[in-house]
Amino acid sequence: MFLPTRQARASPTYAQDSAFFTTSDGVKIHYLTMGNSGSWVVLIHGYTDSAQRMWFTTGIAPAQDVVELMDHLKIAKAHIHGYSMGGGLTGQLLAMIPQRFITAGLGGSGIAETDPALRAQAAAMDDALPKPQCANAEAMNRFRARVTSLNPTGRVAPPVAAPAAADLRTLAIPIIAINGSFDAPYAKTHRLWREARVFENIVLPDKTHLTAIAVGGPMPPQYVDAMSRFIDAFDEP
Repeated sequence: MFLPTRQARASPTYAQDSAFFTTSDGVKIHYLTMGNSGSWVVLIHGYTDSAQRMWFTTGIAPAQDVVELMDHLKIAKAHIHGYSMGGGLTGQLLAMIPQRFITAGLGGSGIAETDPALRAQAAAMDDALPKPQCANAEAMNRFRARVTSLNPTGRVAPPVAAPAAADLRTLAIPIIAINGSFDAPYAKTHRLWREARVFENIVLPDKTHLTAIAVGGPMPPQYVDAMSRFIDAFDEP
């Protein structure tokens, strides 16, 4: 489920290793690793997906589980980057373990405004953007239908103890958000550019939640280039 690697970019010259880890509450996690030098980069995939499809096949190599896996692999600090639901987990980890971050990456995600007026302001910015058409719109409709079919009753899992929201104004951690222009990018990033000390916002033109990362196929070069450049710029020796 979680992918730690020591490569900002996946490379065919590095072997990919597969292993399993069981958390303290009995959850068995499958993870992949690649590379043997440089800072750790922890990549967290999205809902219903896998590390193999989202991070390796594309050409790049509950939140407490991430912490336990980092401890298991003896990762003191890392660049932590998640896509979609993985980005949501990354946001939770910012509140839980900010001391374990070098940088934070939120792909297909962000941290939403809590104030209703600011949420409305961000939504209005998204409403003004062009909307997906034809194949892009049809693919998103199929994706939404698939997600709905996985939870037909609409029931929400029993609540767990959620971490307090990260106070972005107190964090010196560099944060990047990468979203498609068809994926409500401002609703996800409005708060980040207001509050984060170091923030870079990447909006990929004409990309949806699905095509921004092209799961199962080659990753758009804009995504991997932005991600690797950001990691290199703020890496620690």
